[in-house]
Amino acid sequence: MRYRLRIRFVLISATLFFLFFTACSEKGQQLEEVNYRLKWLFNISVVGDLWAVAQGNFERNGLKVTVKPGGPEKDAIKELEIGHAQFGVASADQVIRAVSKGSPIVVLAQLFQINPLHWIYRPDRTVLRTPQDLKGKTIGITYGGNDETIMRALLAKFNIKEEEVNLFSVRYDYTPFYSGEVDLWPLYRNAQAPIIGDKLRKAGEPFDLMSPSRLGIQFVANSVVTTKKMLEERPETVKRFMQALMQAWTEALDPENKEKAIEIVLKYNRETPEKIVRKQLPATRILMLPTAGSDFGKIDIAAWKQTEQIMLTQKLIDHPVHIESRLRPVAN
Repeated sequence: MRYRLRIRFVLISATLFFLFFTACSEKGQQLEEVNYRLKWLFNISVVGDLWAVAQGNFERNGLKVTVKPGGPEKDAIKELEIGHAQFGVASADQVIRAVSKGSPIVVLAQLFQINPLHWIYRPDRTVLRTPQDLKGKTIGITYGGNDETIMRALLAKFNIKEEEVNLFSVRYDYTPFYSGEVDLWPLYRNAQAPIIGDKLRKAGEPFDLMSPSRLGIQFVANSVVTTKKMLEERPETVKRFMQALMQAWTEALDPENKEKAIEIVLKYNRETPEKIVRKQLPATRILMLPTAGSDFGKIDIAAWKQTEQIMLTQKLIDHPVHIESRLRPVAN
């Protein structure tokens, strides 16, 4: 009897020691630190990035990731080039411009399958049955911005001369659109559209959105980027980062996780009311997963080539860069 008790005591002690040793080892295991610079401030367009932090996706893949908000003075590509960040988010035009100047940037995933840049208009005042109906309309653009590039590409595609429309220089003040001075106003479908649409709806005014993508202008928006050096010298880090990020975005966009996703966005962005965020989330989902069975993060090579061609045509770059050579999707 005593022998059995001793054996049991030894087994229990060994088990407890094993569990304690394992817990200490896991606790002591260091996470690899990397920096991730976003393109813009914390808002609905980075819900998946915020999810990865809040829900521990990065940690589960052995990474400690510092996610930094972007902005006008925070250029992800420059930070990658000087080593201040290992991963970043940049729009296709930023990537193509950088590559044309010799930057070692590569693209790992395409976040938006549909460019969120749309034009809002009132269908009862501005009838748009075909692109030719743009003739004679006053169209808002930001000179020097992507909306100018996209609109000029759209007009060229349908042989509409610039003098056949009235291009209006927009600012942050929406008054010219509200007053009817401007017929079509550029905004982001998943960000400003729910806010402006809500105001129009309250005023009893119908509205609609014109999507350049539906009219054949595929101008790629935000994508995840890194450097050739990072991809070649730390491939496992890149793989783990992308596994964590893609899984986080998939979870954040899952309708079943709607409440948690909204909660996370509101934690990081206290300026946007909850009722607006609730409208922004499904609008973001449709831009990133436009059809049933869509693969999140898929790189649309044809769209990248068209983006490069548009920039060449408008002399935004002075030579071809063959951007397809910089598209390096990482298998999850």
